[in-house]
Amino acid sequence: MKLDADAMKPIYVQIAEWLETEILAGNIGGDEKIYSQYQLAEMFNINPATAAKGRSILADEGILYKKRGLGMFVSPGAREGILRKRRDETLKRLIFELVLEAERLGIQENELTDMIRQMKNGLRGEMKS
Repeated sequence: MKLDADAMKPIYVQIAEWLETEILAGNIGGDEKIYSQYQLAEMFNINPATAAKGRSILADEGILYKKRGLGMFVSPGAREGILRKRRDETLKRLIFELVLEAERLGIQENELTDMIRQMKNGLRGEMKS
């Protein structure tokens, strides 16, 4: 993954989201140790304090937990928590924006549904390739 220094999202938020995606993908499992702030800093060529802030976000949300002297680990229910958070926050926000824009453009519900279905089918085709 490449971080986007010019993005609207701060780098530490991008780090947190990348770690969440790694957990969702099963690359880091429950009770497994995650990358240290120094490993993340080296991987993404960023300041260790920025990496630490990204990890802290996830610790504050209960996605990660600290073991004194050993580092940070993935909480046992982290994957489910991330799925719930992304569904309840991210997906709902994106859907709200999509529906609002469709309303502005005069797109009917069935047309919007067809567009979503076509996009989803296109993604499935790309994933098989």
